[in-house]
Amino acid sequence: MRVIVTLACTECGDRNYTTSKNKRTHPGRLEMRKYSPRLKKYTIHRETR
Repeated sequence: MRVIVTLACTECGDRNYTTSKNKRTHPGRLEMRKYSPRLKKYTIHRETR
């Protein structure tokens, strides 16, 4: 049930990170605070499809 998902920055749109998640326990979109190298600060990154 684990799938690899791509995380995109909400401010600049860059797809900087990939991670895995369990679809059964987290059916919604994943959100994490990650570092954005272009903006040089921590921003919210959301799962893209």
